Amino acid sequence: MKWLTTAYRSFDIAGKLACLAGFAVLTSIAFAGMAVAEPPGATALPGQTFRDCSDCPEMMVIPAGSFLMGSSDEEAARDAGAALPSSARKYAERSIAYEHPQHSVSIRHTFALGKYRVTRGEFAAFVRETGYSAEGGCTFWIDHTYPVRPEAGWRDPGFLQTDRDPVVCVSWQDAHAYIDWLNGKVHDRAGSGSGELYRLPSEAEWEYAARAGTRTARWWGDPIGSGNADCDGCGSPWDKRQPAPTGSFQANAFGISDVLGDTSEWIADCWRENYVNAPQDGSPFTIANCDLRVMRGGNWTNEPWVLRSAQRSRAKPDRRANYIGFRVARTLP
Repeated sequence: MKWLTTAYRSFDIAGKLACLAGFAVLTSIAFAGMAVAEPPGATALPGQTFRDCSDCPEMMVIPAGSFLMGSSDEEAARDAGAALPSSARKYAERSIAYEHPQHSVSIRHTFALGKYRVTRGEFAAFVRETGYSAEGGCTFWIDHTYPVRPEAGWRDPGFLQTDRDPVVCVSWQDAHAYIDWLNGKVHDRAGSGSGELYRLPSEAEWEYAARAGTRTARWWGDPIGSGNADCDGCGSPWDKRQPAPTGSFQANAFGISDVLGDTSEWIADCWRENYVNAPQDGSPFTIANCDLRVMRGGNWTNEPWVLRSAQRSRAKPDRRANYIGFRVARTLP
């Protein structure tokens, strides 16, 4: 494995994007068929996967690096122009303005991110063990209307799911309750010095991992293409019906699957309407009494122009909807 370690250490996310395609092939060959490993130590390599427990999510180690976060003016003009009709273009222009100014961010340490969103089965294990109640109704998407169904929830989100599907109808607060449970698992395994390792990713971490070294609108290129994601017009069997089963779409060069579409993902940051004076070290933006939280990635109800690595939206932290889920991050030693 010496050659692979050297390849990772020499890979510069910001300055050697031309090597990305070849690097993706190397990593896919090197890690194909590798069993999920034990929790990593200080020498964890990017591309390594692990679980902290049998019911814990599968985590992917993400390399340190730098990237340009947000959209350029040229990208904004192009992506807003892809939203038709003209009324949608005006909405897109307002939405894409939240992605400015484009700025450089440096992620100085490796971290881990869920290879997949948290699944219904993983969330069910948490509920069984803790007795946590995530009840109280859920917002449904039904042909561009948003009725609240008081009887609905993650067990009954309005469509059939298996335990391998992404959990939905969970709030930002529910996500944090689940994360507290995960940290208890780590504490039980590693002892009192383990700390709070699991968390929601910051906006910067999420976009960095979603881009996986690319500067295009999506990690696979600028056009949405067909069959690359699940949305209202993405060309998948689940379009405009429900989230696709976990792992339905190709992973990006960092090994993160289903990164765009399916469900919007809760993020650690408080909402702000632009990136003026935004953190440049990958940390989340937080304020006291934050009443809106960031979501990323777009979902199965959105039109294709929404599904971009730079896209950002927001919701109240108690919001539950059948198009919102989450993916966890983990701090590494």
